[in-house]
Amino acid sequence: MTKAIRWRIIVLQVIALLVFSGAAFGAFYAANFTATQIHDQLAPQQIFFPKDAKSGLPADLSAYAGQQVLTGDQAHAYAEKFIGLHLKEIGQGHPYSYWSSLARATKDPTLAAKYQGIASTLFQGDTLQSMLNTAWTFSVFGQIAFYAGVGLLIAALAALGALSFEVYEVVRGKEVVKAVAVAPSGSLATA
Repeated sequence: MTKAIRWRIIVLQVIALLVFSGAAFGAFYAANFTATQIHDQLAPQQIFFPKDAKSGLPADLSAYAGQQVLTGDQAHAYAEKFIGLHLKEIGQGHPYSYWSSLARATKDPTLAAKYQGIASTLFQGDTLQSMLNTAWTFSVFGQIAFYAGVGLLIAALAALGALSFEVYEVVRGKEVVKAVAVAPSGSLATA
């Protein structure tokens, strides 16, 4: 390999190292930013799982007993398995739109108020459920960014290893050049 080719390879490896390192930094930053934002947005809401089944904790959420909702996974579990359970009970299996329509169509003011109360509760529960699931969605994006950062860091380390080898070969200075010459008669000869 000639020195010119080796230097071209070194330049390309330096560029690859910089690109992979920069992308890994960006991915780790995105993962950290996402996790921090989710925590900082959920913490002031002071949403806690009940402490035990006696306090209303469903059996499939026992791993979260008494915990404050601060992560995307906790938010998703709370939204789907706690709020979702209560919304089904309150709405008797019907969504907000059913109860809202029923409240508007009912002529009896007492029943209309009852139905509107159910509709309002369902609307608020659906809204909170949606917000918590949005936190979970962004936490998944953060996890993907973290794993992308790990992959990019490994690629950067591989580029660094290849670059180190090329620099070592330059410092060692034992370039071997094998030239192939074409003889006038069309046969190949090596020099």
